[in-house]
Parts: sequence; structure tokens; C-alpha cells
Amino acid sequence: MKNHYLSLVTKLTLKEIKARYKQSFFGFLWIIFNPFFQMLIMSFVFSQIIRFGNFGVPYAIFIYAGLLPWTFFSLSLTSSTGILIDNASLLKKIYFPREVFVLSTLLAKAFDFVLASLVFFLLMIYFKVPFTFYILFAIPIFLIQFLFTFSLGLLLSSLNLFYRDIQYIFNLLLSLWFYVTPVIYATEFFPEKYRWIFAYNPMSVFINAYRQVLLGGSAPNWESLGIGTGISILFFFFSFYIFKTLEKVFADVV
Repeated sequence: MKNHYLSLVTKLTLKEIKARYKQSFFGFLWIIFNPFFQMLIMSFVFSQIIRFGNFGVPYAIFIYAGLLPWTFFSLSLTSSTGILIDNASLLKKIYFPREVFVLSTLLAKAFDFVLASLVFFLLMIYFKVPFTFYILFAIPIFLIQFLFTFSLGLLLSSLNLFYRDIQYIFNLLLSLWFYVTPVIYATEFFPEKYRWIFAYNPMSVFINAYRQVLLGGSAPNWESLGIGTGISILFFFFSFYIFKTLEKVFADVV
């Protein structure tokens, strides 16, 4: 990407970060508060009221390891779906790659993810979860998840420009997706005959991989991560093709 496009991505990303918390009393602390209090509520409900079983680590940090990547995923796509409509005036002006809107949105959410992850590492210290070399694998896992999320964001944002029902349909599907992704439970607690779903659900692959390298002190399941990576790469080429094909008429339909 050319330097002036990189500059545009940077400016749009900073604009997204600043605008979201500009008139908020707690400001950037909301980035931490939202997943943290979700974790507290869910850990109380599912460890004290509805008991799932033994997770090998305190349930609070187990669920937080799932909530962080899921929150990044869901908020990124919720924002990306309507990003082209929100910037309709810019679409009619000088040309620049329209995918920078989606990219800047994801980078802003990635900033939130990194900041909220600081609390996770504090929880690791508090619960005496050992830091191992395998923690470094969380970086490539996040990059693969970022690619998958970016790909889906490209597809949703372009289709939503033509069919506004897309955002409502996807919000419904996102709610269903949450329950077939091991955010609040471990895959081992799911009926064995249905566990094949997790192998082809990229978000399940990513969340399980995060837990393995952060909490399990071991390498991720390479076979599952390979499937998740393959799906992400293929989906990127498909989504990018659709996005660039439709991009030619973006300005005509906004």
C-alpha cells in the first residue's frame, strides 16, 4: 500500500479511537470495563449458579480468554457492516481504496483488544498461571483471526451497501454463532457427535488456540489451526474479489 494510503488508514484509525470515547468520563477505561464486567457476571453465573465442571484453571480467566477474541470479532464486524454507509460522502469524492474503511475499523478494535489484554495478563499473575514461551504464539493466532475478521468485514460492508437487511440478518447470526463457539464453555462439554462443528468454525479454532498457548502452556492444535488458517486465506481472496468487483458502483448506490 502506498504511503499516502497508509497515512489515510492511520488517520481513520485514530479518528475512530478518539471519537468513540471523546465525551466519555472514563474514556479509554471503557475498553477494559466492558469485557472485564462481562467476565465477572458470566464467571459468577456459570461457576456459582450453573456449574459446567472443572476447567483446569479458574473459570474467570478461562472465560476471559474466550471473551477477548470474541469481543474483538463481534465489535469489529458490527462496526464494519455499516462503515461504507456511514462514510457515504467520502465514497463520492476522490478515489482511494475503499477497503481502508474496514481496515481502519479493525485496527481501532485491535487497539481495544491489546489494551483489554493487559487485564488478562494481570489475571494470569493473580491466579498464578505460569507464563511460558508458548504465549508468543498468541501473536500469529491473532493475525490469522484478524485476517478472517477483515475478510468477513469486507464482504458484509459491501453487501450491506446494496441490501440493508444484511446488518440485521448478520446480528441475528452473530448471536447464534456465539453459542456454537466455546466462549463460555469448553469443547469437551459439548456432545461428542457434534464437536465436528468446532473444527470448521474458525472462531472456535482461534479461541481454543488462545487457551492452549496462554492457559495450557502448550502449542496450539496445528491441525485445527491449519484448517482455520486455510479457511481465512481462501475467504480473504473470495471476499476481496467481491469487494473490488462491487467497489466500482459504490458511489452510485449510496
